[in-house]
Amino acid sequence: MRRQALVFAGPERVEIVEEDLGPPSAGQVLVRTRVSAISAGTEMLVYRGLLPTEGPLDETLPALAGARSGFPARYGYAAVGEVAAVGAGVADEWIGRRVFGLQPHGSAFVAPLEEVLEVPAGLDAERAALFASMETAVNLVLDGAPRLGERVAVVGQGVVGLLATSLLARFPLEALVVVDAVEARARRGLDLGAHASATAVADVRAALGSDGADLTFELTGNPAALDAALELTGAEGRVVVGSFYGAKRAAVNLGAHFHRGRLTLVSSQVSRVSPALSGRWDRARRRAVAWDALARVDVAALVTHRFALGRAAQAYARLAAGPAEVLQVLLTYE
Repeated sequence: MRRQALVFAGPERVEIVEEDLGPPSAGQVLVRTRVSAISAGTEMLVYRGLLPTEGPLDETLPALAGARSGFPARYGYAAVGEVAAVGAGVADEWIGRRVFGLQPHGSAFVAPLEEVLEVPAGLDAERAALFASMETAVNLVLDGAPRLGERVAVVGQGVVGLLATSLLARFPLEALVVVDAVEARARRGLDLGAHASATAVADVRAALGSDGADLTFELTGNPAALDAALELTGAEGRVVVGSFYGAKRAAVNLGAHFHRGRLTLVSSQVSRVSPALSGRWDRARRRAVAWDALARVDVAALVTHRFALGRAAQAYARLAAGPAEVLQVLLTYE
């Protein structure tokens, strides 16, 4: 069959190519895509050419095995569609089922059955397209390990930040405060259960008390924001860095407050959790929690823009122009 696929041809250059897609081999399924979600974090680094120029493009994604950084590139990891055909060894009952795949943007794809996830009954395609972001949020919270009565801050209220806020709001915290330079995003954090919000660090210090936050999440994608996260965090507190900065750099103040306060920086990434948790929290369990959490969130408040695949260049340009009115952008497929 023929399919359309999105290619990053160069910095801020997006093209749609037509190509042949062979039938599924043994153990594989062919999926016709209905919707895919654009990541405003890592994917925009690809779009802007801000990933490190050496090494694999993304070794955590099986669909990109062997792909190297640089242009041209294919990227994306949030495709939802229906199984249209199956290879030998895959039951015909899979045909017509809605599935999620960690796949680059394209109107169809072929993947091993074990690399797609069946979408739970009751979840529509647009909600399912946010699964990768929710899975990331679940990992962030597990790595942060919020405790009873703690004061928690979330710096950055993009899609992942908002989903993390929605999870943290379930905990019996003394305070949950959110910070985002875009006021509308900060207010959305309140809608999802935060106790206070602001566009500047100085405006939420009172909500955290004089001792600062016990736990802070840095989720802006901007390395300069790490200073704000450190500033909000009290002595012996933890800062979970969920942002992926790519090739971006910024000076970070690791002077008296960080050093003498004995703050802890925790790196968090979706494919793995702390070794202390991995024995019981394998990826299958984390994904089950993510699906359950996704069913509870008002996705309509997060999806702000939809573009047909043929207008993908406009979709990325809109994201690149600034976040004032943009949260989740979806690509749609006829």
